[in-house]
Amino acid sequence: MLAMDQGVVEEWLSEFKTLPDSAVSSYAASLKDKGSLIPAIYKVIRENYSDLLEPVCHQLFEFYRSGEPRLQRFVLQFLPELLWSLLLAPSAARDPHTSGCIEALLLGIYNLEIVDKDGQSKVLSFTVPSLSKPSVYHEPSTIGSLALTEGALANHGLSRVVYSGPHLQRETFTAQNRFEVLTFLLLCYNAALSYMTSSSLQSLCQLSSRVCICGYPRQQLRRYKGISSRLTVTSEFLVQLITGIHYALCNGEVDLGTKALDDVLYRAQLELFPEALLVGNAIKSSQQCAALKSSASKEGARSIQVEITPTSSRISRNAVTSLSIRGHRWKRHESQEVSVDSDPATPGGQGSSVPEISVTMPNGDSLRPRDPRPLIQPEPELLGSASEVSPTHDPGPRGQEVRRQKSVRRLVEEGSGPCTAGRAQY
Repeated sequence: MLAMDQGVVEEWLSEFKTLPDSAVSSYAASLKDKGSLIPAIYKVIRENYSDLLEPVCHQLFEFYRSGEPRLQRFVLQFLPELLWSLLLAPSAARDPHTSGCIEALLLGIYNLEIVDKDGQSKVLSFTVPSLSKPSVYHEPSTIGSLALTEGALANHGLSRVVYSGPHLQRETFTAQNRFEVLTFLLLCYNAALSYMTSSSLQSLCQLSSRVCICGYPRQQLRRYKGISSRLTVTSEFLVQLITGIHYALCNGEVDLGTKALDDVLYRAQLELFPEALLVGNAIKSSQQCAALKSSASKEGARSIQVEITPTSSRISRNAVTSLSIRGHRWKRHESQEVSVDSDPATPGGQGSSVPEISVTMPNGDSLRPRDPRPLIQPEPELLGSASEVSPTHDPGPRGQEVRRQKSVRRLVEEGSGPCTAGRAQY
């Protein structure tokens, strides 16, 4: 560690000790202006032997215990690096006293987060959204026709709430509670993702890759020369890692985020963790790397990209409505006797639909005009009473069309009686 970095850390340690309580808020706001402080603290945490690690951990715990949100977020940005140092300690040549400082810091943060201001255990609640109600992620109309079963109607409009807690106080790390504590700490980290710096997101992606590939053949592919022993993980721990990776993917860390997501899915496949596979594959299929590289910016606003479905109302083809029932009934009646054809363009440049009528006589002959144009001037011997209309009195094409339709209607009315009688005699 350079002497300059050591001097920055020592100055930071001394100034907070003499700070009055009334100046804590302004001091927390000024920390973001100290650009050399954060890299120097990272170097202290990563060193195997450092005399500054113990006072740094104590200072970070005092920050978190103060209750100032900005100081707490300042501590959380180092959480991925602290987790990796804790997991690395049993396999690396690290001073037990040094790793003990990190354990005490992480346990202190955990014990502070699981209780409220009155010292009572917290019970966290999460509301699971219903697919029947629209959200920023989906529109119910785009899903299609939902089965309206009795159970679906009974649960319509009801929201499902999942509870987490109360959590037990922990005084030391054991093999049984290690990942329970680390998973809860990652949950607290993910709750403040929008405030995390780029260096913190990079550290999270590196932590995800190292935890998942150490001791497996992919470690050689990634060319990581750290520890070679395998680290035990849980499905819940990987899900929290994927949540942070998703945010890093959408906020400038495309290369590291893509590698980390692939490594987590690789480990989830080996361990057969269904929850991690489900969340990881869903995020991977929803991300377009080309779009992310062109639109994501490290200096831009912090956000997560989601594909929002259009809000226009859509009706499924399988949806049964009163209009579709009436339309089906009309089609059935029309197909029995009348077939509607489109008439060629009429004089005047407009096309009109002329019904084509087929009449069956008693002898079995079919009376059906082959060409609608000769019917404009009906023949007396074929249409009977249609010849009563004088052809000389022609108001125009529209009048001819009206007369033709009236003649055909009379023919149908006159022929309906004999047809019925002839069929009955037969």
